[in-house]
Amino acid sequence: MHESFRRAELDALADLHGIQLDILDYSQYSPHCIVRLPDEDAARLLVHRCILSKGIYELWGSGSTYLELHEDIVRRTSAIWHKYKFSSFKFEIQSYQAKRSLAEQNNLIQSFRYTGFEGPIKLKDPDQTFCIFEDWEWGSPEPTRVYLGRFVAPSSRTILDTYTLKKRKYLSTTSMDSELALITANLAQAAPGKLFYDPFVGTGSFPIACAHFGAIALGSDIDGRAVRGKEGFNIVTNFQQYDLLDRYLDGFIADLTHTPLRTARILDGIICDPPYGVREGLKVLGSRDGGKKEIVWINGEAAHLQDKYIPPKKAYSFEAMVDDILQFAAMYLVDGGRLSLWMPTANDEEVELGIPTHPCLALVSICIQPFNKWSRRLLTYRRIGTEQIQQEQSTKRLRIGQGKTADELNSFRKRYFEGFKASTPPASSEGQN
Repeated sequence: MHESFRRAELDALADLHGIQLDILDYSQYSPHCIVRLPDEDAARLLVHRCILSKGIYELWGSGSTYLELHEDIVRRTSAIWHKYKFSSFKFEIQSYQAKRSLAEQNNLIQSFRYTGFEGPIKLKDPDQTFCIFEDWEWGSPEPTRVYLGRFVAPSSRTILDTYTLKKRKYLSTTSMDSELALITANLAQAAPGKLFYDPFVGTGSFPIACAHFGAIALGSDIDGRAVRGKEGFNIVTNFQQYDLLDRYLDGFIADLTHTPLRTARILDGIICDPPYGVREGLKVLGSRDGGKKEIVWINGEAAHLQDKYIPPKKAYSFEAMVDDILQFAAMYLVDGGRLSLWMPTANDEEVELGIPTHPCLALVSICIQPFNKWSRRLLTYRRIGTEQIQQEQSTKRLRIGQGKTADELNSFRKRYFEGFKASTPPASSEGQN
């Protein structure tokens, strides 16, 4: 799952910690990735907040057969076997796309007796854990690749149970999956001392993920009901649930085109999953005709100043919203700050949304989450310094729909409800009189 996200997460975390990372072997069709790092401390630092990695191991050897593996182990590591001669240890086997019987596992483990380990075997909390990794192809009688690794450090994948939406007290139908929220926070490089903002905050999934990694978070939403909450639960109670309230700055009601934030480059990160306009058409503040309205007075007080006032809204296209997000990021991100933005794309040329660009933003990574008939991308950008901006580079805007209704302004919404059926081409006029 999330195959295209794994490398992007490693690259983002290596860049965040200033670690020299060389990826030597990577495939989205295999769970194993071989990297070169300066030392074990760098390995621990890289993996300690990874969500898509289970752990990191020191590679002792690899081969297409077990004979090749043993030869490689002797060549690589025989000079350091004495360091682990009397350490307690255990062996594990992880087979990808296959399963070994207990007898087979025991025979494989016994084949490594030549290492000369004399320490006690401990299945719980040993000094050293060695793992045999196998890559299998479906239907293959033997693994296509085998590895032996010495365990160095675990990742943060175990926190998924803590943040699962099944246990969260305040949710909505659009709450972002906790795993994807944490991955997105990693790609945006949320960290202590940084300020992160979600302009489509909803129930707070992204700010919570950023706060978990130490960032101060705030958010806004055009829907005041999402910010205020219901039945005593809201974004604040979600932060309290995870003991992160000291990292939640605040939430407010606004849309991106009418932000009350002072224009200044103060944000270290913007992380968002804007609405796609499927459940209901996208809207922004404003009247449909674009004109100003007369003030309505209720009991001597202007209606728009009362607590229960609901401002008028007008239809808005998703394409225009994405362009506005990029422009907002260019105006508010500090140099090196990151924008991580989710956007949909249908598996159909007619509704394929291109990758938007901005002269102040460098595209860092593109990750794709496929669904049945459509998919969505996670785009991550980095704010570049003014001196790096190429004046001749133009902003690539998405094609903005024309019209006033939700379907006219949002081709993705229209095609979603059509089931992404292929459009019927017009009948040819050739041969007609």
